[in-house]
Amino acid sequence: QLQLAEHGGGSVQPGGSLRLSCEASGLRLNSGVMNWFRQAPGKGRELVARISIPDGSTYYAESVKDRFTISKDNAENTVYLQMNSLKPEDTALYRCNILTWWGQGTQVTVSS
Repeated sequence: QLQLAEHGGGSVQPGGSLRLSCEASGLRLNSGVMNWFRQAPGKGRELVARISIPDGSTYYAESVKDRFTISKDNAENTVYLQMNSLKPEDTALYRCNILTWWGQGTQVTVSS
């Protein structure tokens, strides 16, 4: 049984940075696509970025392109989301997902 756990959220000022991690346990990540989603209060769920586990190819939502970077560490069985130049509109609960598995999420708040 795969389990996903997100870490790294917090409160930052606009322009700041955070690095989120999604640690997988129970199964080795060797296939599939890991997604980072976010959901702000009163809004729908938004796909932020995704990475192919086998080949590392990536996709970014237009709203985060050139500010966020998704990466993976096969040895650590972990996927990261580096978030730079954060904006108040990036405030949301961030969750990682692969196939039918979801993490509980980590809150990111961007406010001055």
